[in-house]
Amino acid sequence: MTNVLGRYTPYNTIIHRLDPRFKLFSLILLMVVVFLPYGNYTNRFIILGLTTIFIALIMIIGRVSFSSFFKSLKSMWMMFIFLLIFMFFLPTNGQYILHQFENGYTLYYDGLLQVGHIILRLILMIALTIILTSTTQSMDITYALEWYLAPLKLFKFPTQIVSLTISLALRFIPTLLNESQRIMNAQKSRGVEYNRGFLMAKIRSITTLIIPLLVSCFSRSDELAIAMEARGYNPYNKRSKYKTLKFSYRDLFSIILILLIAAFLITFSILSQNLAGFDDIINYIWKIPTI
Repeated sequence: MTNVLGRYTPYNTIIHRLDPRFKLFSLILLMVVVFLPYGNYTNRFIILGLTTIFIALIMIIGRVSFSSFFKSLKSMWMMFIFLLIFMFFLPTNGQYILHQFENGYTLYYDGLLQVGHIILRLILMIALTIILTSTTQSMDITYALEWYLAPLKLFKFPTQIVSLTISLALRFIPTLLNESQRIMNAQKSRGVEYNRGFLMAKIRSITTLIIPLLVSCFSRSDELAIAMEARGYNPYNKRSKYKTLKFSYRDLFSIILILLIAAFLITFSILSQNLAGFDDIINYIWKIPTI
């Protein structure tokens, strides 16, 4: 069974046993850290490289499949190529020239570095999302969202409905991916070619995938609504929970670890706006005089 985006894999790892509220908080915190500014490109790639190692260790501990993770990036290759072409010809602050053509077009080193920076951030964001959805059941995510939205109940905000909607959306991501692959294989057996022809031909062929997929989505949503009504689900009534969330010592240790890492990276980001390089920041933190 392939571990596509959003599919929970039932392993008994320490990442799986962590509280879903902590995992959701860590996801948001690490995403914020990934998108912080870190001064020049040397600082950015050093910090993002360390963050990549940390996230890769979490994936190894949580037994998240790397092959499935790279397969989930296939849909982004066109965007990566577009960014590469666009940023190559876009001058930035440094304006270091890589190559200048006779017709006036110029390739810039900074464009290449900027593309690498953007792509690495997007990959880390996808990796964090896959870690959450692969190690946390959809109902646990629902409970965590409802717990965070609980203060909004004072303003009569429908927290249960919102959290259930988000949970169902996450739950049906792998289902829709599998359904789209099934429909695509069926259409290919009927002679539809998705990878050949010009742009208009590809647009016409993609409609043979979109229309059956929309019909399947509406059918599944109708079946789900009927099943929930048959079981007496009423989101406006006060509901009891089969599973209660409890913090443990491993959650406390994990929270302290994540907060320390985030505090270091936020401090590094603030200092990198005023200091030139990585060595200057380290010397400033440890009060080491620069020789």
